[in-house]
Amino acid sequence: MKHLLTDFDWTESDLKALLQQAATVKAKPADYAQALAGKSVAMIFEKPSLRTRVTFELGAQQLGALVVYLDQSHGALGKREPVRDFAENLSCWVDCIVARTFTQATIDELADKGSVPVINALSDRYHPCQGLADMLSLYEVFGRFEGVKLAYVGDGNNVTHSLMILSKLLGVEMVIVTPKGCEPAADILEATGFPVTDDLAALEGVDAIYTDTWISMGDDKDPETVLKTFLPYQINAELMKKTGAKAFMHCLPAYRGKEVTAEVLEGPQSIVLRQAENRLHVQKAVYLKLLKED
Repeated sequence: MKHLLTDFDWTESDLKALLQQAATVKAKPADYAQALAGKSVAMIFEKPSLRTRVTFELGAQQLGALVVYLDQSHGALGKREPVRDFAENLSCWVDCIVARTFTQATIDELADKGSVPVINALSDRYHPCQGLADMLSLYEVFGRFEGVKLAYVGDGNNVTHSLMILSKLLGVEMVIVTPKGCEPAADILEATGFPVTDDLAALEGVDAIYTDTWISMGDDKDPETVLKTFLPYQINAELMKKTGAKAFMHCLPAYRGKEVTAEVLEGPQSIVLRQAENRLHVQKAVYLKLLKED
């Protein structure tokens, strides 16, 4: 049994096989309509979601599995009932747990105490399925991983971490451009070796520029301070033209006029809807990887 807890969980060959599976599922969805018939999935979400919930729930249904959704409207997982009890009880009934949580520790405990595969649908540390969808999208646009130059501009966060790890495994060249003090986690920087700078000049010649909201869900940062710090890093038409980037990426939701202008977000270089669509396909591939019997 395997889990998807972090982007470090699988090897390069595992990832390439998974992305190929996602491409196949995308091309021939009807061939997999009953691939997980008889299976069941529990979704535990501490944070609200549009793309993550719809794609995980619909993806399981399109593979023939049953889905039960558990929101934590009365507080974080573990407050009303210990995480261990959630994991052990759900393992009696379902074949897989999909969890979107405030902390990585909760994801890890679900996997440790349960007896079924656990999929990380987002934590404070990683967003692995978003990263997988992003890699599939890059491949569809550029036809390769090796040598593609991806820049992440903005706050170093869970999405940044996943992009860095997957880029390292797949041969994508990456640079992180962020204000001083907003860098990704030191251990992720050390593990991947990608350059990080506060100088926008580092964007010259990149193939794709990726950004994210400046304030992640649950953050208690002062909005005015954040705006002042990050506004020079806004992705706009002038910056896209100056860098020569062919694609703009964002995991969504996006805030027009803040991290990106409406002109870029809705323009011809934007592949954000491709990324959103590919969430469905890569998550179906993850389900198949973890649940499909040989």
